[in-house]
Amino acid sequence: MSHPRYCQSCGMPLPTDRSLDGTDANGFKNADYCVYCYQNGAFTADCTMEEMIEFCIPHLCKHHPGMTAEQARIQMRNYFPFLKRWAAVSDG
Repeated sequence: MSHPRYCQSCGMPLPTDRSLDGTDANGFKNADYCVYCYQNGAFTADCTMEEMIEFCIPHLCKHHPGMTAEQARIQMRNYFPFLKRWAAVSDG
């Protein structure tokens, strides 16, 4: 049984076919990040974890009907600190 992969920047589930994987500087797929967050070996947005959360709120709510923006914000604030991009960063 394969475990789902999630972008280690925005938390988006990544498909097993790797079609949404980001790319390293050498053009190879990067299994840790999605194409929206990571291209050509660099993050596509220079942002804080809190800014990423605010950007992701409408997307999470769209895919989870009935979820409020505040529920999404709380969920991501609890989850994002464990993602690779944010684990060593303090937004404090």
